[in-house]
Amino acid sequence: MNPAILPYAERYHASLLHDVLYFWEKYSIDREKGGYFTCLDEVGQVYDTDKFTWLQARQVWTFSKLYNELSQNEAWLEIAGSGSVFLEGFAFDENGDCYFALDREGNPLVQPYNIFSDCFVTMAFAQYGLAAGDQYYMEHAKRLFSRILERKENPKGIYNKVIHQHRPLKGFALPMILSNLVLELEHVLSEDQVQDTIAQCVTEITQHFLCAESGLIFENVLLDGSQHDSFEGRLINPGHGIEACWFLMDIAQKIGDTELMEKMVSTSLSLIEYGWDERYEGIFYFLDVKGHPPQQLEWDQKLWWVHLEALIALVKGFKYTGDPRCWQWFEKLDEYTWSHFRDPRGGLEWYGYLNRQGEVLLPLKGGKWKGCYHVPRALHILSSELKAMSEQG
Repeated sequence: MNPAILPYAERYHASLLHDVLYFWEKYSIDREKGGYFTCLDEVGQVYDTDKFTWLQARQVWTFSKLYNELSQNEAWLEIAGSGSVFLEGFAFDENGDCYFALDREGNPLVQPYNIFSDCFVTMAFAQYGLAAGDQYYMEHAKRLFSRILERKENPKGIYNKVIHQHRPLKGFALPMILSNLVLELEHVLSEDQVQDTIAQCVTEITQHFLCAESGLIFENVLLDGSQHDSFEGRLINPGHGIEACWFLMDIAQKIGDTELMEKMVSTSLSLIEYGWDERYEGIFYFLDVKGHPPQQLEWDQKLWWVHLEALIALVKGFKYTGDPRCWQWFEKLDEYTWSHFRDPRGGLEWYGYLNRQGEVLLPLKGGKWKGCYHVPRALHILSSELKAMSEQG
């Protein structure tokens, strides 16, 4: 028993139940039209009724996952079911691809230009199917995964505005998300599909996007994995890389690859150290690897998901390897995250957007890009991992 760790676990668990889930259950459910409102202000009032497919799916996944792993709360299953039925009824075009945005009633507003909507719907259906014991949703998840693999070489299809042949860059986001998605779908895919996808993702991430010299993960590289001296080619998104690191830590643990584990723990620490703002603390959103002004005007903002993903990576890194640097960084980042992102009034979702100085920039609790996902997922993972660590001593 390690009593020093237990208070961390209890604090994360309490905020999950009494702040975050309370908030989404109380304010986000559209009981008239189905699905969820995600555009919620500081105290949970709806300020826009549009429904973004990937955020609808993330909320289905969250409540399904917690039903499966935390408590078989029938209210959580009902919430997940409402979103699943809404997605099944309205999210798909004639090709079976997911629209990006719908209005409140489910009418499509934005074409299926972004394959990540499909990835999160796939996750949602697989997890909800497991929670509800509904084979239909699990089979649908399997079909969606096959369609994602068909599209992965050209995920935006006709909606791609880039003239690819003159600068053939490939993005980190898809192999990153597939490395997590495939583990989410283990119960619906064949063992060969799982192993093949894992092998492809690990190879691409570690040999193409991870730079051996700097220890950093780049957002865009040329097709052979080499770097390109341009806005896109120099871009580092610390949070993205850190999130991928813990995905690959879980893979390394699953397949017993100690070399991969050490590499991902080391990479996560490199990204946190590189992204840390020495003047105001917190992790920058975007950086240019050569120190040039980033193209993204929001580069110096401090975002909720970046810090929460880093906390997960640090706890998993410490759990898997015992590297003391992970715990040292965890304590530092834990203090920053709780003192800046959590709403001290309680019973409310966490803030998402801070300026560089750490002040709340946007008081919204949900919108087009922030929904019921990163905060509850992190609080659940962290409370579970920390509790297990406290019991092991």
